[in-house]
Amino acid sequence: MTTSTRTPTPTTTARATWTPVLTLTFGIAMLVSSEFLPAGVLPGLAADLGITEGTAGLAVAATAVAGFLTAPTIAVVLPRTDRRTVLVALLAIGAVANLIVAVAPVFAVLLVGRLLLGVAVAGYWAFAFAAGIRAVPGRAATVSTTLALGVSVATIAGVPLGSLLGDQLGWRVVFGLAAALTAVSAAGVWFAMPSVPAQPGAGLAMLRQALTHRRLMLGITFLFVAVLGNFAAYPFIRLAIERVDVAMVALLLLLWGLGGLAGNLAAGSLSRRLRLATTLGPALFGVALATLAGASSLWVVVPAVVLWGFGMNMVPVATQLWVTTAEPRRTESALALQVTAFQAAITLGSVLGGRLLDGAGLTPVLLTGAVLAVIGAAGFATLRGRPA
Repeated sequence: MTTSTRTPTPTTTARATWTPVLTLTFGIAMLVSSEFLPAGVLPGLAADLGITEGTAGLAVAATAVAGFLTAPTIAVVLPRTDRRTVLVALLAIGAVANLIVAVAPVFAVLLVGRLLLGVAVAGYWAFAFAAGIRAVPGRAATVSTTLALGVSVATIAGVPLGSLLGDQLGWRVVFGLAAALTAVSAAGVWFAMPSVPAQPGAGLAMLRQALTHRRLMLGITFLFVAVLGNFAAYPFIRLAIERVDVAMVALLLLLWGLGGLAGNLAAGSLSRRLRLATTLGPALFGVALATLAGASSLWVVVPAVVLWGFGMNMVPVATQLWVTTAEPRRTESALALQVTAFQAAITLGSVLGGRLLDGAGLTPVLLTGAVLAVIGAAGFATLRGRPA
């Protein structure tokens, strides 16, 4: 008696392997869209809740505060929990958070929802990459680029579409839709993602060891400074566009996202030249912010906005690869520290930008962001050795 075994074709195998990564990417797209939706609906949100636009920018900061606390601790609190279960739970938390924002009667309630969202965003980012490379071993650069495409989708479709829908239907409807789609993404990860055991040794000891890695921590510091520069300015991107041409807001937010898509792909293509990639990203968006600070014409604003999106969206891919190459034995902890730096920078950047905006105006906000970005770029340029 003979037994026939059907061997899957390469196409079938590839499709089966990459489906989990694509569902992870959809989850990132929804969480990042949710995180930065206030930037697209800022005027309406502020007017409805009776607060200044600078104060409304703290809606982004609140999310980042929770993310800052969550990213380095979630693996410590859940050292053995299956990462698929954790990822699905975090997406569910994100859906609930958006629903709270959608129905918030006052700014304080809105901040509660934004804090919950920060837990979801930071935890998801900390685990998604490691889960992705379990699904597609040996393809770290491609996995990182694919996951970062979720950020591009968020900036290409999420923020501009949120701005457009917010103008037409109201900002509360926008957050309600975000809640529904985030719940859909949770279901997608649950059904498509295989079991992902925790990394061996995950917990407090692994985090402590990563914190003693001097070169890793220098890179984390330079990342923090660069991202601080971006998020001092990004919550107010709509205001920067409106002072030149109010009618161009949705289109220019879309162009920012398209620039970001190109930046993601460029960073992935430079995966063998990570020092160049980590330096180039913040340097480019620093130049863009400085240009935008003095722009009074669309001929200047359009390329500056595209360059801003391109440079900033190089940063997540390039630095994700950089930290995991610098600390390959403690990937979860290295990624948690990267996410922590991002969230701390978003928090402080939003506060700094809001204070500057209310006290001195938009131009100092953009110039401060430009200076910090260039400092971060210069720091990465000085980091020699592996990764190069």
